[in-house]
Amino acid sequence: MKRVYLDHNATTPTHPDVVRAMQPYYEEIFGNASSVHRFGREARKAVEEARKNLASLLGAKRADEIIFTSGGTESDNFAIKGVARALRDKGNHIITSSVEHLAVHNTCKFLEKNGYSVTYIPVDKYGIIDLEAFKKSITDETILVTIMYANNETGTVEPLAEITKIAKERGVYLHTDAVQAVGKIDVNVEELGVDLLSLSGHKFCGPKGVGALYVRRGTKIAPMQIGGHHERNRRAGTENVPAIVGIGKAAELAGKNMAREAARIRDLRDRLQEGIEKSIKEVRLNGHPARRLPNTCNISFEYLEGESIILNLDMEGVAVSTGSACTSGSLEPSHVLISMGVSPQTAQGSIRFSLGRVNTKEDIDYLLKILPPIIERLRKMSPLYKE
Repeated sequence: MKRVYLDHNATTPTHPDVVRAMQPYYEEIFGNASSVHRFGREARKAVEEARKNLASLLGAKRADEIIFTSGGTESDNFAIKGVARALRDKGNHIITSSVEHLAVHNTCKFLEKNGYSVTYIPVDKYGIIDLEAFKKSITDETILVTIMYANNETGTVEPLAEITKIAKERGVYLHTDAVQAVGKIDVNVEELGVDLLSLSGHKFCGPKGVGALYVRRGTKIAPMQIGGHHERNRRAGTENVPAIVGIGKAAELAGKNMAREAARIRDLRDRLQEGIEKSIKEVRLNGHPARRLPNTCNISFEYLEGESIILNLDMEGVAVSTGSACTSGSLEPSHVLISMGVSPQTAQGSIRFSLGRVNTKEDIDYLLKILPPIIERLRKMSPLYKE
């Protein structure tokens, strides 16, 4: 059976060069990066080289603005809770959007239960936040704005530079969850003007279990973990040297290959979308048709449940998802699509196709061959469908 992986927004296959770069740090260069002897110094050198690679990919002025974490969820929690604690005497108001990843959304909900006020800015039918509503929501008590750069379900890219400009005019910190953006599109913290930015290694062909938080020099943030002096007293705990080396190598590869790969993958995505729209009736593209990640295509198939489509495609060797991997198993329709005005019934029939480095034209053609008969068969079984 042919195997086709079209769920790269959930995770990506680790690049072979990344695996090779990591291997020596499990067996030969195994020292604790905080040790002062030769073994430790070798590990420390590798950690700092990885830090430089990430800073370069993000266009950061200083490598020490990068804090290594266990992944995107920790980075989001660190940024939001850390700023909330550091600036509690200044105010207690946080602004976010209605389409954030649960790592941001649920962190904000947690803070609401602990004395903070949170405003959830609405979005339009494409998933782009309402800038006027955002402007009006800022108060003297506002201490943080946290808006994602690119949506994990639809791929919609927010006007982050404009959002940051508005926040800066009011003296408010701006954090962005850029987990889905880094490695797929250009992300430059100086051009965007953000104060904090979250990323995760396994979203751009690095290893799982490692991420980073960019913190602009001078930004006030309280540490999440208390212990040793690691990460310049901002994140206690022995560094995961092999994984850090891996994310550093992935950042280096992304910097070299991103523009070329983005163009190639965009062509494949457009081929997939056009093929579906030509061969299957009553489908809906979710997200902005142009302002979106080059690899992402979220489509609703009317009268169907997304889970049934996933299972049927899986039996044919094709992996896709209904949305975020972090919400798999939930019976509720996507909060992202509902926020965009998609009806619950249509949202339940949504499929996220997310492409990556391993995909080819043959993969897309295979999907376009097997998908129409699957949709036709499932619709004939659906009590909602009438020919």
